[in-house]
Amino acid sequence: MDKDSKMQLMFERMREKKKEVKVVRRIVLAIVLLILIIGFFVGKSVYQYVMSGLQPLDPESEEIINVEIPIGSGLNSIAGILESKGIIKDARLFKYYAKFNNESQFQAGTYDLTKAMTLDELIQSLKTGKVYREPVFTMTVPEGLTLKEIGIIIEKRTGIPAKEFYSYINDENTLDKFIAKYPGVVTEEIKNEKIKFPLEGYLFPATYPFYEEKPDIETVVEEMIQATVSNVSPYLNYLEEKEKTVHWLLTFASLLEKEATQKSDRATIASVFYNRMQPKNPNQEVMPLQTDPTVAYAHGQHLSVTSYADLEIDDPYNTYKYRGLPPGPISNAGMSSIDAVIDPENTDYLYFLADKTGENHFAKSYEEHLANRAKYID
Repeated sequence: MDKDSKMQLMFERMREKKKEVKVVRRIVLAIVLLILIIGFFVGKSVYQYVMSGLQPLDPESEEIINVEIPIGSGLNSIAGILESKGIIKDARLFKYYAKFNNESQFQAGTYDLTKAMTLDELIQSLKTGKVYREPVFTMTVPEGLTLKEIGIIIEKRTGIPAKEFYSYINDENTLDKFIAKYPGVVTEEIKNEKIKFPLEGYLFPATYPFYEEKPDIETVVEEMIQATVSNVSPYLNYLEEKEKTVHWLLTFASLLEKEATQKSDRATIASVFYNRMQPKNPNQEVMPLQTDPTVAYAHGQHLSVTSYADLEIDDPYNTYKYRGLPPGPISNAGMSSIDAVIDPENTDYLYFLADKTGENHFAKSYEEHLANRAKYID
């Protein structure tokens, strides 16, 4: 083979190698691109899976799921229980999230959980032993309000028309439902024909959390009735011993709630009412309570000043005309007033009045009461 032929053969081999290199490069590039594409989609899928696993499984769910966490359960077993109950999406994600946030010391117990709870809410619940959820909004109902006033608050905070609220709480089916459900607290006494509004005083003053944007009227009222049941239940045995009822307790407490200007006065005012209804002196007659808020309630409106003409109204709630407690509560009473009924001061007071600053002044006799009036009012 001559020199030129050798050179030509060499160039041909070089061209073939270049072609092979290009093919290899293309293959490598294709593989790299494929890996990147696969990595992107895999990474995206993993990211989406992780993010979805960190969110509530079903934010709209209201289903209550009973979950039992046995004594001695570790994070692994707790995460597995939550996944098996359908509370969380992935036990591993819950475990890693808890470890990342240094969460531990979970409590054994029985929990009513939902798929709408976040991981933080679940962890908080398991740590405290109480079910914890971040409410969508809260509704505060202060002490001393009537059902009419509560209806206005409910309309503002929940969007439920006040008329719908009034219709629901006065419906016979509603009353029967609560009487059947809470027989020790809500009784047939609320159906007394003299009572203006059957559930007056039974919607407890508190701040209520709600976990949905638009709770229905049944949910709202049920929460408030349950709060009353929870707060008065510790007194049921005492009331039974005294042959008194929850209705009596709430009625009495509602008068204190309306009359007291300071928390410390409630127990003393309670003693005044007791002394009028159950005189310590056997020669003394039972006295009417003569409390102005009952007159205002009888008129169905706020009275800035109670006149002699106002006192003439013939209504069973008018404690100037009728002795003893009115037929039912005139407002919702808080725990300070309820406690004062149960544990009043031991006094001989029969009268009291509030001066212009709101301070109450007590008297044992009518003459002393007139002196206080002349000193603090006239």
